[in-house]
Amino acid sequence: QVQLVESGGGLVQPGGSLRLSCAASVSIFSIYAMGWYRQAPGKQRELVAEFTSGGITNYAHAVKGRFTISRDNAKNTVYLQMNSLKPEDTAVYYCHAVKIRLAVANDYWGQGTQVTVSS
Repeated sequence: QVQLVESGGGLVQPGGSLRLSCAASVSIFSIYAMGWYRQAPGKQRELVAEFTSGGITNYAHAVKGRFTISRDNAKNTVYLQMNSLKPEDTAVYYCHAVKIRLAVANDYWGQGTQVTVSS
């Protein structure tokens, strides 16, 4: 079982920045993939940024060059630095992790944190 606790959401003006944090209850070395998804009202949940244990990092096209995912292994925490925020970035952001046990991939989700970009 993996518990994910997010923090850092809020209200920001267009062009501003926010940093989201996601603390895992287990060592992130034991996690196959970890990152962030978002869901805007009336839309499907979509990948924002995620890295895998193999060293691959994926970003959604809409956030490339503006968002950066990083991690602190000692704190079992993943961060999402969001710069140059746009109103269309408004969504609930969810931390996501995939842990493989006995050849079965299990998905875990945080509770979500609201990000609102508005003037």
